[in-house]
Amino acid sequence: MKALITGGAGFIGSHLTEYLLKNGYEVAVLDNLSTGSLENLETFKENPYFSFVKGDILNVELAEKLIGQCDCVFHLAAAVGVKLIAAEPVRTIETNIEGATVVLNAAYKFKKKIFIASTSEIYGKNENVPFDEDDNIVLGSTSVSRWSYACTKAVDEFLGLAFYQQYGFPVVIGRFFNTIGTRQTGRYGMVVPRFVRAALKNEPLEIYSTGAQSRCFCYVGDVVEAVAGLMENESAIGKVYNIGSTEEITIEQLADKIIKIAKSKSKKKFISYEQAYGREMEDMLRRKPSLKRIKKAIGWQPKMTLDETLKIIVESEREKQN
Repeated sequence: MKALITGGAGFIGSHLTEYLLKNGYEVAVLDNLSTGSLENLETFKENPYFSFVKGDILNVELAEKLIGQCDCVFHLAAAVGVKLIAAEPVRTIETNIEGATVVLNAAYKFKKKIFIASTSEIYGKNENVPFDEDDNIVLGSTSVSRWSYACTKAVDEFLGLAFYQQYGFPVVIGRFFNTIGTRQTGRYGMVVPRFVRAALKNEPLEIYSTGAQSRCFCYVGDVVEAVAGLMENESAIGKVYNIGSTEEITIEQLADKIIKIAKSKSKKKFISYEQAYGREMEDMLRRKPSLKRIKKAIGWQPKMTLDETLKIIVESEREKQN
């Protein structure tokens, strides 16, 4: 079985690549390296069952060539991260919508089953926690660029489901909640790598707003296992699945936990969204998934606790800094 992973040099994509290689797949990665890194592929780049192509998913000819050569597609390539969305909204919209369109059309042309990576941002300002996959989308004004990302991924979902509903084409959609682990960059606002790197340098941990907003952080190893499990299960076709942890923690509590695990002398520093992003940003107070659907489909739930995951990340970052 040969899989193509778009965005495979990214954080989740590289872990999915590694997981599939270990489980008997041949894997081809397509990535333009705008946010991904060849360093993420270092440990398996010599594997004879792995190949890498530097290129853009908007390149129709290249996408069709690679998809025609594979058995299934994992479409993870996207513009992600709140800071990137705030700084480059045009790139976010074009990459996410046009990219999904190109990949879906090519997959349909060659009749290749596809997984589309979506996001918990889809739920927006919905306060019906925990979020169920069929809950309403509640987004803010179009004048707030934060919501453009959620809208683009919603369009990706609509398009993927339309291919299933109209043509019976095998599409599976996964909504990733906050995913953490090694290889994650803090460059685009991801909170855990930012906190860990600051803690190891005994620098202040910058907490945006009050820190009372809560999230559920899931180990990337558990996430990619869910992705592969959904793609291997025929009953998952034509549906959307939450993929994440239900272990909820506030951002301030997260900072305290990381300082403790890292044995750091860091202090907490609270800053406004305007200071962090250069403009006002809307945020969600809570973001917690319901996992009923994915448990029923493939029996999946996270194995790693937040404490266990943070210890892995802290030790990995400590080794890099030494």
